[in-house]
Amino acid sequence: MTGPVLAVDQGTSGTKALVICPERGVIGTGFAAVGPRQLPGGRVETDPVELYDSVLVAGRRALAEAGEPVTALGLANQGGTVLAWDPGTGRPLTGAIVHQDRRAEPVCTELAAHAEELRALTGLPPDPRGAAPKMAWIRRHLTTEGVVTTTDAWLVHRLTGAFVTDAATAGRTHLLDLDRVRWSARALDLYGLAAEHLPEIVDNAQLVGSTREFGDKIPLTGLAADQQAALLAQRITGPGAAKCTYGTGALLLAHTGDTPRRSTSGLVSCVAWRFAGEPGYCLDGQVHTVASAVRWLTGLGVISGAADLDRVGGAVPDTGGVTFVPALAGLAAPWWRGELRGSLTGLGLDTGPGHLVRALCEGLAAQVVELAEAAGTDLGTPLTALRVDGPLTRSALLMQTQADLLQRPVEVSTLPDATALGVGALAHLGSDPLDFLPDGRPVAVYEPRISAAEAADRLGVFRAAVATLLDGPVAGAGSGAPR
Repeated sequence: MTGPVLAVDQGTSGTKALVICPERGVIGTGFAAVGPRQLPGGRVETDPVELYDSVLVAGRRALAEAGEPVTALGLANQGGTVLAWDPGTGRPLTGAIVHQDRRAEPVCTELAAHAEELRALTGLPPDPRGAAPKMAWIRRHLTTEGVVTTTDAWLVHRLTGAFVTDAATAGRTHLLDLDRVRWSARALDLYGLAAEHLPEIVDNAQLVGSTREFGDKIPLTGLAADQQAALLAQRITGPGAAKCTYGTGALLLAHTGDTPRRSTSGLVSCVAWRFAGEPGYCLDGQVHTVASAVRWLTGLGVISGAADLDRVGGAVPDTGGVTFVPALAGLAAPWWRGELRGSLTGLGLDTGPGHLVRALCEGLAAQVVELAEAAGTDLGTPLTALRVDGPLTRSALLMQTQADLLQRPVEVSTLPDATALGVGALAHLGSDPLDFLPDGRPVAVYEPRISAAEAADRLGVFRAAVATLLDGPVAGAGSGAPR
């Protein structure tokens, strides 16, 4: 009988841990909060020690609840968060600069002339949210000592002593040769990082070391970036469907097979995973503000939290003519206009909280439709379905709105913690990771309830609002790529 594994998802606002058994499902859970610090000038940092401690606390809580040993450990990471650290002692030399941080914009501006070359080489154009610009900024302004890496390499080193990163996470650094899945000398040179000692790139499912930080010795056998782990958990292992995670933002990934596909529709190309030396690839697009937009509406007193979306929005039949482009942190894919602000139009004396909630849900869903249609264009055929996960998938109003505007079924994951489930599959040493996943049946399926013509009309209103933003005064140069 296969034993359970410990799956740890180290995220921006906290670390989730699950003990997952193939036969019994989730038998232990743990969580530890992390508090990113919002600093002047668009800077966002986290204390690296707090990150590491959260991994230990969440993992130990999950193990204590499960009450039995595990056979392996999997670790997912948040993507483009970086720090400098001493490889001899493991001591952090800087704070962890979070993927949302924009201090590296000058680095990207300097590379504007090389943007298309870098996109062709790495799949990603220069963007301050990416790892490489932040790494370059650290070297220019903070320290030239030690190594500078994404947080996963530091966490793995602290746990096991190994100096590695997985192929999917390496693919999000802006420094990977996408076709060869190895560090790109040209990209390193352009970012001013040619002298850096970078971690070894390993497969997403292989033994990289062992740790005793959770008690008994546990082999670390699964590594992944968070969104690629969720893609695996949703069983998106070939072209045709896509997954979207509704978290702080919305992140849509569509598998493209065993060769990278450069997008012509505003998405970017990434490594999905690599098994036994063979890579798979995906298209990637995102919406910057989803749960964060809900928190914004909560802060205004319109709702008391995400649980209120259905109750308040369900009190009215439609948006009442209100259109909301919730670009509260800029427009991401496929427009990549990070300098733009959102818009709320069509307000009247009869506008109530329910109209605002429905307009928010419609604006969020419409942006995901843009991502899905871009993916279908790049793949040469429309997506057949959208598989979704994340806390906001518990809102029936948002999910029904998504299905209506997409005109495709929306299949909700049984577990909202798809990232942890995916990295748990990767940790399952000695068997095909796909065999370790649940049967994949969704907890709910939302079918479109409106006609294609009505969906097109509603999307047309949203797109007109976006066009108004795009044609308005420009506050600064925009660039973009996902973290």
